[in-house]
Amino acid sequence: MSVSMTNCGSLGWISDGTGYRYDSIDPDSGRTWPSMPDSFLKLATGAAEKAGFQQFKPDACLINRYETGARLSSYQDKNERDFSQPIVSVSLGIPATFLFGGTTRSGKTTRVPVVHGDVVVWGGPARLRYHGVMPLKEGFHPQVGAYRVNLTFRKAA
Repeated sequence: MSVSMTNCGSLGWISDGTGYRYDSIDPDSGRTWPSMPDSFLKLATGAAEKAGFQQFKPDACLINRYETGARLSSYQDKNERDFSQPIVSVSLGIPATFLFGGTTRSGKTTRVPVVHGDVVVWGGPARLRYHGVMPLKEGFHPQVGAYRVNLTFRKAA
């Protein structure tokens, strides 16, 4: 992964010598993650509801900041406890190309361009599909500058 990341909500996504996982403590500060803002919660639950997921209540928001050239290799969201809950992804800033694949890493991917304000929701049979982001092309957005920011909401616990 070649992005800067942080979290908000009761759980955050971390990696250390024992691997990747959700944790309630920020390993850099030793404190709990900042609360998820009400506006974030409303955005995530509203998008999930429109996609048919009526009871989505995220407890984790992963915040990734991409610079030119940054990418996210193909992976599955499979560390959450309840796979019936969707993933909600919000794109801000410069455009990116989201890769949406199949249930194996080697499966064919579909390239989906995303721009500032786009929201992608996937769940149900698509919940465990591999996905990633192609290397970010140089660009500028008047509100975010030369970056892409992605908010990814999950129900982790």
